[in-house]
Amino acid sequence: MKGKNLYRMGAAIVVSVLGIWTLVGPNLVLSAETSGGKNLAERRIEMGVEYPGIVISQDESVGMDVTFYNRGRFHEEITVWVAEVPSGWEARLKTYRYDITGIFVPSDSEKTLTFEAEPPDGIAPGQYVFRIAARTADGKYAMDRTLTVHVEEKKSIEKKYRGVKITTSYPVLQGPSDARFEFSIEVESKLDNDAVFELFAQGPEGWNVNFKPAYESKYISSLRLKANQSSPLAVEVKPPVQAAAGEYPLTIRVSSGDAEDEAKLTVTLTGTYELEVGTPTGILSLSALQGKPAGLTFYIKNTGSAANHDIKFMSFKPENWKVEFRPETIASIESGELKQVEMTITPGEEALVGDYSVNVGVEGEKVSKNLEFRVTVKASSAWGWIGIGIIVFVVIGLTGLFRWLGRR
Repeated sequence: MKGKNLYRMGAAIVVSVLGIWTLVGPNLVLSAETSGGKNLAERRIEMGVEYPGIVISQDESVGMDVTFYNRGRFHEEITVWVAEVPSGWEARLKTYRYDITGIFVPSDSEKTLTFEAEPPDGIAPGQYVFRIAARTADGKYAMDRTLTVHVEEKKSIEKKYRGVKITTSYPVLQGPSDARFEFSIEVESKLDNDAVFELFAQGPEGWNVNFKPAYESKYISSLRLKANQSSPLAVEVKPPVQAAAGEYPLTIRVSSGDAEDEAKLTVTLTGTYELEVGTPTGILSLSALQGKPAGLTFYIKNTGSAANHDIKFMSFKPENWKVEFRPETIASIESGELKQVEMTITPGEEALVGDYSVNVGVEGEKVSKNLEFRVTVKASSAWGWIGIGIIVFVVIGLTGLFRWLGRR
């Protein structure tokens, strides 16, 4: 009887645990999946304006980032709009390509969009307040942020007419000197009539800078836009192969009559990584005796424009052979610098006479080179003397034999 009670009690506990897991388990799994194991709140959305207060001139427009931070365990869809705009101003929220009204923010991540505002012609100096509002798709969470723009009187040196605007999301690109860089820009006409805009580019001496339509390979030097139309363009930049590492500024300009705008772009070069390896004589062969070391020198030259660090050596050799390098590694070789490496190859004691291949790998930073050496193994000189002794012994023996037979 007592055993039956214990059994019933255990069964009741199991059923209770399963019931609790049915209710709570999926939430725990969902929490782990959406939070990546972090201790996140169930729902937490924040909105931030890059610069809540700015000062501009009468002839300037406004452009800045608005970032949404999702610190909750669940993905969120957020509706966003400009809730308050000063009279006469035009304002919008956009990405690189589209005006937007909503944004999707995954759990434990952030998303950024761009706020732009254009003042009316002849705007008076003063303070202008914008309000950007947002709410989650289910309407449970709402937020807003204000942006205060202080407009100052136009400077004595007037800015060029605002008839066209260039925007780019990535004004700085980085890569090696032998890479081809491509900036994505958008040219937006602010004119009330169709116009042809001339395209200009100025880069460092020896650099090639060209304009292309987005997703096309042909080069262009002008662009036709309808009134208040925008068009994406690509700016292709090709530096000289031997350009040194560093930052290089470029200027692009778009103009049509009095309408003109320019943008600053930057290419950051990390340099090229190239190595040249070989022997001073160009000969990649040597002779060695069984079990005896033989030496050879080869060089490594940095023919790239960036320093090469942490250079190692590897060898692929016949079984029971030994290959050694001095130095064993090279910490760094500057551009144009040459260093020598002494290599010692020791054939195996039982190596047969003949030709063998030994491959040497030079592993540098982002680059590797290989050398193949032919090693001719010869018999030890001791065996030569032994052979000569045997021959002499045979000759003497035969001579004695012939004399003895002659006497008989």
